[in-house]
Amino acid sequence: MVSKNQITVSGHFKNLAKIGAFIERAARQAGLDGQAVYAVQMAVDEACSNIIEHGYGGEGRGSIRLTCQIQKDGLQVMIHDQARPFDPSQVPRLDTGVPLSKRQPRGMGLFFIRRLVDTVEFEFDPAHGNRLTLFKRREQSS
Repeated sequence: MVSKNQITVSGHFKNLAKIGAFIERAARQAGLDGQAVYAVQMAVDEACSNIIEHGYGGEGRGSIRLTCQIQKDGLQVMIHDQARPFDPSQVPRLDTGVPLSKRQPRGMGLFFIRRLVDTVEFEFDPAHGNRLTLFKRREQSS
């Protein structure tokens, strides 16, 4: 059972609602429970917000294409953009033991994305742009 859905939106924060609805439909079709649906929506929202704000440097400077592929064991979401490449190795790991007032200003979004989904993969290609692939596994019923 593999099926694929795709949407392309302009890089505006107002489109995050459209992206969220698209992800919700795909996640429910993939058989994810309510908590997993929300987790995928939050991870994708954070990633797309970062693409708009940091990658493109503001709204309306590029588009975001999302492809959802329902797998036998969950949902794969691929996020494509033509923004500046993002190197996750340059973001220091978030130390959750440090008080909020003393934490680094960067890295919380990436930390949350990694906590919300099961796998996170970044790919950069100067000719084809950036691709972030997220995967959320479906809970197995007992």
